[in-house]
Amino acid sequence: MVGPTQAINATLYEKLNFNFIRDIAPVAGIISTANALIVNPSVPAKTVPDFIAYAKANPRKVNMASGGTGAPSHIAGELFKMMTGIDMLHVPYRGGAPALTDLMGGQVQVYFGPITASIEHIKAGRLRALAVTTATRSEVLPDVPTVGEFVPDYEASTWYGVGGPKVTPAEIVDKLNREFNAGLADPKIKARLADLGGVPMPMTRPDFGKFIAAETEKWAKVVKFAGLKPE
Repeated sequence: MVGPTQAINATLYEKLNFNFIRDIAPVAGIISTANALIVNPSVPAKTVPDFIAYAKANPRKVNMASGGTGAPSHIAGELFKMMTGIDMLHVPYRGGAPALTDLMGGQVQVYFGPITASIEHIKAGRLRALAVTTATRSEVLPDVPTVGEFVPDYEASTWYGVGGPKVTPAEIVDKLNREFNAGLADPKIKARLADLGGVPMPMTRPDFGKFIAAETEKWAKVVKFAGLKPE
């Protein structure tokens, strides 16, 4: 299984003993899921523009939780900072669960976390979702806008796919790609992915390779902008 962590780590770690893009044989995309820009209800902002204005008025006083340095939730927040010019204080946790707990407790004010883990808290009013990080709105939160509606071209999906060793014969990769894509067309599989807050991500083998390369390049810019180093 491959995902944004591999695309991020390609730049985050300077001395890996492999090159992700060079050494992977992209097989198939599987699922794309949304994160959400979530705030503690004590934050006065009710919209993304409100939040940007609030953060600009309070530089480094807004604590941004993440599941750890270089985690997708962290990088999504750094991309937001890069594109809006705001300065928030990053507070890394050992995983998303403690980050979400402290967000609800008010120790941190904002978290770019997965919808799947926060949806019930959002619906119960314990947290407020200002936007989702995908290019289009989420079916599970249809009334919540995308970040891109206010910050043009912002997008930070969490995605997962399948890769193999670079030496895998092309005919085997092609067969696997066809079988994965056929499975993703199954209504039962689609329904299960929807339950997980995601949508199928069927792609041809070359398109998935291009997607991985684009994601790696995109997050490299963010890692360098933020000057991130592994913990």
